[in-house]
Amino acid sequence: MPGHPRKHLQRTRLLQAAAVAQVLLCVALPALAGIGGSRPVTWMAADAQQMPKAQQHTSRHQIDQLEDAWRNAILKSNIATMDRLLAEDYLAITSSGLVQTKEETLANLKSGRVHMASLSVSDRKVRFYGRTAVVTSLAEVNATTPDGNISGNYRYTRVYARDASGNWKIVSFEASKIREPFEHK
Repeated sequence: MPGHPRKHLQRTRLLQAAAVAQVLLCVALPALAGIGGSRPVTWMAADAQQMPKAQQHTSRHQIDQLEDAWRNAILKSNIATMDRLLAEDYLAITSSGLVQTKEETLANLKSGRVHMASLSVSDRKVRFYGRTAVVTSLAEVNATTPDGNISGNYRYTRVYARDASGNWKIVSFEASKIREPFEHK
């Protein structure tokens, strides 16, 4: 039945997964392999180690401030701040596996569909690879959506890249809910 909601959702998820795979195949993998550039894949680790300590400290401080700004924007539904934080080509993969663009993320924040009562972040780790920063953290979330309670502990990865002006922008985000061993989907 072509109009069946479950089949439409499956098709939508399949198309979204295909889009992510296409981005990885066409953009990310050639970049990592050094195609179109003069440096091989080993440049990432070398650049991370060669970043002067003072610059690493300054960059870490900047990322920490941006992470705090992101947290506050989520808690206060601050669309203007979130708009400034996200790159134009931002892509997120939610804990339910859905892919969201910058526009979709801002629309969800504006709609108030997610009510975030609290968001505590811990175990933050920041790694630098040239003009890219990768942040991993543990988030304790107390939140609800029209579909129910989504409170719990989540692990997330957020990727920042410096834009042409040298400003850090969030280019990617992925969250996974931490399930207890006895918990089932």
